[in-house]
Amino acid sequence: MMNKSLYPSEVPDDRFEVLNNLKDSQKPIKILILGGLNSGKTTLTTFLANELLNLNYRVAIIDCDIGQKSILPPATISLSFPKTNFSNLYELKPYKSYFVGSTTPIQFFGDIVVGTKLLCDYAEDKADVVIVDTTGLITGSGADLKRMKIEMIKPDIIIALQKRNELKSILKPFENKIRIFYLKVYENAKSFSREERKEIRAEKWKEYFKTSKIYNIGFNDVIISGSRIFQGEKILKDEKYLLESLFKWKILYGVKCEGRYTIVKRDLANMVRQIDKNILYYIEPERFNNLIVGLIDEEGFCIGLGILKNINFENETLEILSPINEDEIKNLKEIRFGRIKVNENGEELGLLDRDLI
Repeated sequence: MMNKSLYPSEVPDDRFEVLNNLKDSQKPIKILILGGLNSGKTTLTTFLANELLNLNYRVAIIDCDIGQKSILPPATISLSFPKTNFSNLYELKPYKSYFVGSTTPIQFFGDIVVGTKLLCDYAEDKADVVIVDTTGLITGSGADLKRMKIEMIKPDIIIALQKRNELKSILKPFENKIRIFYLKVYENAKSFSREERKEIRAEKWKEYFKTSKIYNIGFNDVIISGSRIFQGEKILKDEKYLLESLFKWKILYGVKCEGRYTIVKRDLANMVRQIDKNILYYIEPERFNNLIVGLIDEEGFCIGLGILKNINFENETLEILSPINEDEIKNLKEIRFGRIKVNENGEELGLLDRDLI
């Protein structure tokens, strides 16, 4: 499998200087690693974690890079507690994960910040050092995401990997509050094209879902979140009949919330329909096909991912393909809809806008 980083054979001296400074810090230490694409954040995470393990530190790693996920499953933020040396984050197993449901941070800032904060809080009680590996989005809205993450988790140390001074504007408000180490991007850091990144993701999706089976889960057996079609009260029979008559639809399912209707439908006639979507919002059932869903436990953490293969609105069941086992499914309390579509072969089929479902 293609991976982004391995334990480095050559390490610049400034990385060891940071490591020496960590020895004098009061535990637990929260370290946030920032840098743009191909800056070596994951390689640095791997180096620091291994060296700290060699010094008998209890280490926690939080993988926030949802676009190039190292600790599976994809589309989540994952926490791991490595016990022995490792060459790649991919080798590590998640102890806890938080579901984001996408491989791009845009539209999911709240999920990313909340998930990172929850996992940091969880890790602080169990580790001497918590290392947070972030995404490579550092301009525009990405700069806002980094600011929010810093403000929320309050790291003790920030390590900024820069080619020039691209992180200065993000970190200037924190320079007198948090210890910041500005490091140069390693000159031999490997670059990956967009296509290579997509190929890496495809391999990891395929690896994750390779031992999956189908589960049929009733609407009333779990909480269903992340889609407006499960918000509010089901429409009444006379409302359904009226909407079908007006718009020549077959309505498969419908709800109303605060005076607004959301329905799943099929067209029965080819006609022009004048519809105010602020009052009536409609969705074709195919929009849900192959959507990634998070399988959530009682604490709000993600016990695994599933691919939504079908929604049977008549029988009110979800058909979900997932690698989690029969014992794990017993802890399922909530199914949360994501916004990326993937098939079991690892092929990404598209991203949905957050408001589309």
